[in-house]
Amino acid sequence: MDSLSSIMMNHTIHLDLRDKVLGVEPSWREWAVGMLRPIAALAVVAVAMVISYLQTLGLEKEMIYSIGRAFLQLSIIGFVLEFIFNQANVGWIFLAYMIMVTVAGYTAGQRARNVPNGGYVAGVSILMGTALTMALLVLLRVFPFTPRYIIPIAGMMVGNAMTVTGVTLKRMREDLRLQQGMIETALALGATPRQATIKQVRRALVVGLSPVLDNAKTVGLISLPGAMTGLIMGGASPTEAIQLQIIVMNMLLGASTFSGVIATYLSWPFFFTGTYQLQTKVLREE
Repeated sequence: MDSLSSIMMNHTIHLDLRDKVLGVEPSWREWAVGMLRPIAALAVVAVAMVISYLQTLGLEKEMIYSIGRAFLQLSIIGFVLEFIFNQANVGWIFLAYMIMVTVAGYTAGQRARNVPNGGYVAGVSILMGTALTMALLVLLRVFPFTPRYIIPIAGMMVGNAMTVTGVTLKRMREDLRLQQGMIETALALGATPRQATIKQVRRALVVGLSPVLDNAKTVGLISLPGAMTGLIMGGASPTEAIQLQIIVMNMLLGASTFSGVIATYLSWPFFFTGTYQLQTKVLREE
């Protein structure tokens, strides 16, 4: 694990030294020149818009809005990260991390908006799941605790945990609503809320984690993930990139599982009254 961190650190130092030797310094002009290729890639979007128009899908404005928003957000975050990476204070790491968790919690809560306190449950679950994973990675010395490593890693984990948490909570509520009669029968026979709903909760977790598991099964066979591709395009050898990607897949699976399980435990009480009865108003059809 130490050797991998050394490889990544050496690669970063190599790129920094190369830029200094070539006289490359971050500037608005270089940013503008560098954006020529992304702008050229808009040709693909233009083709997609033409297809949408010919097929009368009506997605042209949505495509323009989506790409424009992504362009603006990524441009801004690029300069923000440039600033944070040059700071010695680790407080910037926690600030960036909390902002990501807050936005992710809100987004997952919107997906599961009919779940009682969905935003709160999602935010706390994502925070706890990703923090636990991050702590393990740092304690095991897989990654150094620096902004250049922690912030991108946290972003990947928070993004995946957000998706899994939102889907799990939404599916959990749907299954509880569809099988309300069965659950109420189990409660009437003396089952606890956890015993009466354990099958629905497990099914929701399986559905929520399925995309992460499928991605892990097919990685390298169907597509090359972003982290691996970025390292290879940045000059790292494929073997070094593979080592990093294996770590990424491990941490994404761990963070998503932790967050999904925590979300079910936190949301469980909100579906029942103090007398162990289902909250029928929560399970009404949308």
